Amino acid sequence: MGLGNGTSVSEFVLLGLASRPATRRLLFPLFLGIYLATLLGNLLVSLLIRRDPRLHRVPMYFFLAHLSLADVGFTSAAAPTALGTLAFGSWAVPYAACLAQSYVFITFGVLENFLLAVMAYDRYLAVCCPLRYTAMMSPGRRWGLVGASGGLAQLHALLHTLLLARLPFPARPHSAHVFCDLRQLLALAGGDTWPNHAAVLAEGSLAVLGPLLLVAGSYGRIVATLAQLPTARGWRRALSTCGAHLAMVALFYGTVIGLFIWPAGHYTPWQDMLATLLYSTVTPLLNPFIYSLRNQEMRGALRRVLGRGLAPQGA
Repeated sequence: MGLGNGTSVSEFVLLGLASRPATRRLLFPLFLGIYLATLLGNLLVSLLIRRDPRLHRVPMYFFLAHLSLADVGFTSAAAPTALGTLAFGSWAVPYAACLAQSYVFITFGVLENFLLAVMAYDRYLAVCCPLRYTAMMSPGRRWGLVGASGGLAQLHALLHTLLLARLPFPARPHSAHVFCDLRQLLALAGGDTWPNHAAVLAEGSLAVLGPLLLVAGSYGRIVATLAQLPTARGWRRALSTCGAHLAMVALFYGTVIGLFIWPAGHYTPWQDMLATLLYSTVTPLLNPFIYSLRNQEMRGALRRVLGRGLAPQGA
């Protein structure tokens, strides 16, 4: 199959699990259920925070609402194509749509990464600087942090997409994946892919490790502050607000670092695909259940919203 420039490629054929029909029949309803649960759970969290003024005014829930929307975009960037691949065994994606899917997937993935770091910084201010917390987390600063996170995520995705668009591909390349994943597209590309891999390793590592170091620094300061308290009450209170966030951080960063920082040659395509599906589906799914819906304030907001919805019009 001859190579041409990127613009001559008509489409990418995603094979995914085409060689395992029995596995596809098992995984399709599983991933469909996960996707629908992810959408409903995260949209419910965002709606509750938006509808309840008590939550919307609290910075932690403000960031959580945006994290939930980022999870919706993150999983929706890949899930429809993945479901089509699981349903039919293969799926043809136009070249432009494949690059767009990779761009959106990277954007929301990096946005979630930055928002987790922002939430860790918010917890640091709440625990270590309680008297200045309200002033330091003013509405303007909250929007500034979310806006900066979104802008940096788009610049990150744009860099990798432009580097990818310059590469030549076979006329109709076949990918052993269920959606247009950057690593798999680079494996299919011809020409000099060194700048792409260098960007993934250098700039990509910075985009992951930078927020991770901010998370580690924030929680290091939190632990140092709590260690000075004479009773265990402060520890219990901090764990009630930080424990779930730490669980999400461990799951998200563990899979991302394992997939993107570890050398590509150490993964088979099958392992690479499973790792990508893990952090793009399971992590967004767990956010509403681990972080939000088990929270007392979120349950109270749900009862208040349902109460208003069920109340008579004249009440």
